[in-house]
Amino acid sequence: MRIKERREALGLTRTQLGDRLGVSKVAVRKWELGLTMPNADKLPALADALYCSIDELYGRTPPQAAS
Repeated sequence: MRIKERREALGLTRTQLGDRLGVSKVAVRKWELGLTMPNADKLPALADALYCSIDELYGRTPPQAAS
């Protein structure tokens, strides 16, 4: 996941991001290091806090719609 990259680009600390999501800075650190993953119910709020899509957090380009 690209949490650290997005967080740092916005100038947020782990504590600030954690506060926005209702989790500890330790939880944010574990996500950034890939030790744990955010719960699925946190992903929309995480993407919103980092001003990106869930796909962007995963470094994924969504598929194009069929014509």
